[in-house]
Amino acid sequence: MTSHSLPKGMIRAASIAGPHEGYMPGFGNDFETEALPGALPQGMNSPQKCNYGLYGEQLSGTAFTAPSHQNERTWCYRIRPSVKHTHRFRKIQVPLWRSAPCIDPDIISLGQYRWDPVPVPAEPLTWITGMRTMTTAGDVNTQVGMASHMYLVNTSMRDEYFFSADGELLVVPQEGRLRFCTELGIIDLEPREIAILPRGLVYRVEVLEGPARGFVCENYGQKFQLPGRGPIGANCMANRRDFKTPVAAFEDREAPSTVTVKWCGQFHVTEIGHSPLDVVAWHGNYAPCKYDLRTYCPVGAILFDHPDPSIFTVLTAPSGIEGTANIDFVLFRERWMVAENTFRPPWYHKNVMSELMGNIYGIYDAKPKGFVPGGMSLHNCMLPHGPDKQAFEGASNADLKPEKLDDTMSFMFETRFPQHLTPWAATAGHLQEDYIDCWGSLEKKFDGTPGVK
Repeated sequence: MTSHSLPKGMIRAASIAGPHEGYMPGFGNDFETEALPGALPQGMNSPQKCNYGLYGEQLSGTAFTAPSHQNERTWCYRIRPSVKHTHRFRKIQVPLWRSAPCIDPDIISLGQYRWDPVPVPAEPLTWITGMRTMTTAGDVNTQVGMASHMYLVNTSMRDEYFFSADGELLVVPQEGRLRFCTELGIIDLEPREIAILPRGLVYRVEVLEGPARGFVCENYGQKFQLPGRGPIGANCMANRRDFKTPVAAFEDREAPSTVTVKWCGQFHVTEIGHSPLDVVAWHGNYAPCKYDLRTYCPVGAILFDHPDPSIFTVLTAPSGIEGTANIDFVLFRERWMVAENTFRPPWYHKNVMSELMGNIYGIYDAKPKGFVPGGMSLHNCMLPHGPDKQAFEGASNADLKPEKLDDTMSFMFETRFPQHLTPWAATAGHLQEDYIDCWGSLEKKFDGTPGVK
């Protein structure tokens, strides 16, 4: 990636050159980076006095005593400690960003649902005010489950900063380009990429190309990790080297600013007199990252039968029950279909997991009509779903020669918890009331005689 211009007053480390300038490759690595020479202590974490008059501060993403292979923390060397603010936190209302449990007794979440793309309104909307919660699952207070959101953003945050104490955010752009100026560096994000923003990380979101629209999975539980490949082996799916973590960048800027915190589903704000993005150097394994979905290498059936969608998992957040995820992030991208004597699209099924899908671009093979870029669908726990009649008839009668599924990218946020619709998702006018009609014309083909119909 080529160099990008930095926000005013922001300085970035120059130690990474070539195609990864501004980023360090790897997922879950221990990184170290400094924007000024000698700012990063060597051989220890907390010297009596840090160089440049910096303050040492640790950001812990797991309990201190978590097993070493799961323990995540980052040491930051910053101009001011983050505890410095001028007023107590005061509660504010962000009415369309909701948290679990959010169960309205007047809304029926049991069903199959699909939404048209939501246009970005003309009114100014930032990352905070432009968030629209679609579903919630689990309980934010006990740190289990998730929420799915759509973001509609047309305005950059100016001297405004945000962090979530409730969970990490998985960001999936669909239109427009955003810049995340974080405590630990800068991430530029565009469609066909994703980003992970850890719990507790402070950042500001700027619009590089707008309006911007996309999807967010808010993970209340254990952090996202790469799935085990099992008999697939060491390669394919998402490879660690393709995840990019930003190098250190900092702002030394005095300006009246606000910091908004999401904590236990509520929003609070405080005032500070400076930019909190003042980490000059850092080292650790708790950091934001981005990933190019075009580097995901799918695997699949090469003789017969359609594999379970879990074969397309990019990231998983464990639940504590082996093999049953708090969240799976699953990607359906371009790929070859070669299975013989097989119904190639996803089959009809009921699933203990609840599945929320979004379309980034192109046509999804099981729903050639109605599920369009920017749209979403929800098939909740144990509710039947599958191809519409057009997809079923086409796949049942197709000439099964090798076929390339091209110009397609959809994803799924899948969770072991039922997902409950928010009032906005149910009543804002984008719900397709006739969605279930796509199965209404499926015909009875059974006539009691043997043979394939």
